[in-house]
Amino acid sequence: MFWLKKVATLLLMPLFAGLALVWTGLILSRTRRLKRYAGLFVAAGALPLTILSFQPVANEVIKPLEMCYPPLVDFQAIRGTKWVVVLGGGHTSNPERPANLQIGSSTLARLVEGLRIQAQLPESRLVLSGGAVFDPVPEADTMAAVVAALRGNSIDPVLERDSKDTKDQARRIRPIVKDDPFVLVTSAIHMPRAMLLFRQQGMDPVPAPAEITDFARTDISPFSFFPRAAALSKVEAAWHEYLGLLWAQLNG
Repeated sequence: MFWLKKVATLLLMPLFAGLALVWTGLILSRTRRLKRYAGLFVAAGALPLTILSFQPVANEVIKPLEMCYPPLVDFQAIRGTKWVVVLGGGHTSNPERPANLQIGSSTLARLVEGLRIQAQLPESRLVLSGGAVFDPVPEADTMAAVVAALRGNSIDPVLERDSKDTKDQARRIRPIVKDDPFVLVTSAIHMPRAMLLFRQQGMDPVPAPAEITDFARTDISPFSFFPRAAALSKVEAAWHEYLGLLWAQLNG
């Protein structure tokens, strides 16, 4: 089921769907009976991809997700919180590189935010969550190596090494935190889905989004009128989250 969901999600991504339509149109253009429909397929694939590649459009797509929860800056109301849970966001193990170069940018942003929060809540303990999905080394181990490199032995994190996705993380973190209050750290774009899945497991974490787009500094500029691969990447990430939210609600 896990791999089936992953494949289905990839097939529904804008880039794959758009290119599939474009190539279908090109194939139809080589036929006699269906040639007149070729242009429709090419336009149906190329036009949405072009529109979604503009930065202002991409920002509007991700904004509803990232604006759901503000960053955590007030710690007075959560004094006594026992756990700071950080969800992994991707890594590639390589023993020839330092640990911080083995984790993706999302994981690094989440980890830095988790360390910042844990420093403000010295009575809390760090929980690093991430299993071995596309890599033989559990992501929690790589994250722990980064923590050790940055903070030495001053932090002894709890490692959750067996989860494969966010739903699995929520299920496996439940026995660790039990009924204790805890902070949940993940990317802002991922936070709505993470909160939903954790609440479905009977938990009510304090959200602490990381990796937030600065929408106040994304005004229209000359570069806004050029399609960018980075903008399309944002849309793909947001679409993945929208699909995940829909799936979680249907299976809630």
